[in-house]
Amino acid sequence: MIRYLTAGESHGPGLTTIIEGIPAGLILDVNAITSDLRRRQLGYGRGARMRIAQDTALVTAGLWEGETIGSPISIFIQIRVWKKWKVQHRDKKVGPRPGHADLPAVLKYDFDDIQKAIERSSARETAARTAAGNVAKQYLAVFGINVYSHTRRIGAVLNETPVKFSASKFKEIEKSPVRCADKAIERAMIRAIDDAVAKSDTLGGVSEIIVTGAPVGLGSYAQWDRRCDTRLAAAIMGVQSVKGVEIGDGVRSAELPGSQVHDPIKYSSKRGYYQASNNSGGIAGGISTGEEIIIRAFFKPISTLGKPLKSTNLTSKKAVDAPYVRSDICIVPAGGVVCEAVVALAVADMMSEKFGGDSMREALENFHAFLKHVKKR
Repeated sequence: MIRYLTAGESHGPGLTTIIEGIPAGLILDVNAITSDLRRRQLGYGRGARMRIAQDTALVTAGLWEGETIGSPISIFIQIRVWKKWKVQHRDKKVGPRPGHADLPAVLKYDFDDIQKAIERSSARETAARTAAGNVAKQYLAVFGINVYSHTRRIGAVLNETPVKFSASKFKEIEKSPVRCADKAIERAMIRAIDDAVAKSDTLGGVSEIIVTGAPVGLGSYAQWDRRCDTRLAAAIMGVQSVKGVEIGDGVRSAELPGSQVHDPIKYSSKRGYYQASNNSGGIAGGISTGEEIIIRAFFKPISTLGKPLKSTNLTSKKAVDAPYVRSDICIVPAGGVVCEAVVALAVADMMSEKFGGDSMREALENFHAFLKHVKKR
């Protein structure tokens, strides 16, 4: 089992993540972790805070001469501006922001300071999950499994063209400021963000996450919480600002007859059993099919607006404008990076469950033995 925990506040001294269950013998590239942290900070529509200090990963435990030793891996991400922020004046009794965790958290935890609610609920925490997710990506890559993402929608602008991922295609998408595979649609997305800036508004959208190389057999129908789709959907829904998730043609399949939805099954001596199409998004009956796993995350617009909505002052109970703090306009390109991370962690956990192994050598032997067995069926 591969599991992780994160700790830290948005304006605290730093964020920490601990990943447990990575076998011994994985050569871990710490620079690759930092690279994903920087990717999370980029994207057209991101706020000024992302340009103040670039996140850097510091691995404090779990490595010996650059290689995992089977013990928990601890990663620290310093927040360099926290001391400066702590001395700034702030109003403890401002109105809670509509669409944020402010009000329910204040009521749940009996806070007298709304900032206490903001700190842990902030999407700043996703940096810690991004770091953990990169460790999972490096683990998966040993098995030939990769996790990619790209932007399908920003606001009303939609890229409907399916994307066939490869390492080179991914590099091409990474050059786009909105992480879109189509240049014409990229320009339309940028215009939509610029229009939202002019109106002091924010935009949401859709990120598509694709897992390539995943074998048949991940997950199980034995219990609801062991299903591959359950675990992936939960991972995506746990990302801040995500309000919906789709696997394969999930939404569209509700509108079509079964003859246009279900994937015909074929066989070849080279591939073994496979599907002629992949409307199911690589999962059937809670188990991965061996096809690409396709997931879409639906992000709501950021809740901090340049022209704030109305709120209620927590002390006077009078109507006030919600507070405005330095914020993003659109987080969808960066949100895709976070979704890659949580999907990688969920897939890594299922790989560990299926193939076990206290060392990478043992895990790989189990993996290849299973693939050989499946091909003979």
